[in-house]
Amino acid sequence: MLKVGLTGSIAVGKSFVCRCFADFGIHVLDADLTAREVVAPGTSGLSEIVRSFGESVLARDGSLDRKKLASIVFSDPGLRELLNSIVHPLVIARQNDWLEELRSADPNGVAIIDAALMIESGGYKRFNKLIVVWCEPEIQLHRLMERDGLSKDEAELRIAAQMSQETKKSFADILIDTSAGFEKTRDRVADVADELLLAARTGSG
Repeated sequence: MLKVGLTGSIAVGKSFVCRCFADFGIHVLDADLTAREVVAPGTSGLSEIVRSFGESVLARDGSLDRKKLASIVFSDPGLRELLNSIVHPLVIARQNDWLEELRSADPNGVAIIDAALMIESGGYKRFNKLIVVWCEPEIQLHRLMERDGLSKDEAELRIAAQMSQETKKSFADILIDTSAGFEKTRDRVADVADELLLAARTGSG
């Protein structure tokens, strides 16, 4: 089985790219979804976050208020590192379980794991190939402002809190540029999917 990491900065179109890969017969695990699962009510992950950040990060129903927590950690690198130290090991363990299940079920398939901080955490080293999704900076800024209802200053702060797109691109085996919109991005993903599926079947990955 070919193991592929997929990453990219905030608001560059990773989710759309992953949906396209799934449409083309590739197994995809969304790290954001996994990250939600490992901090769901009743989990050790949520308990540890409350111990570290206080009950103010909980919503009224006892679930994690992700927007509240994000507003706390985005402006403080130390707190962001603390949060990552809690969540990342839990996410990686869940990813490893998923990969093992797939290895048995589809040994000649392709498994993609999508994670925003894959390079920063060093997690990309576990994969045969790394895909970096990116777009032009002005498009990224506009998408983030529109998606999250942020001001330009707020959006720029969130982008600046992450590793730069150019640095991420330097780690890539495969680049997917989403700047030109949905149709051209889907065409590019189709080509990459064909390459990955062939590599998995022939063992050339």
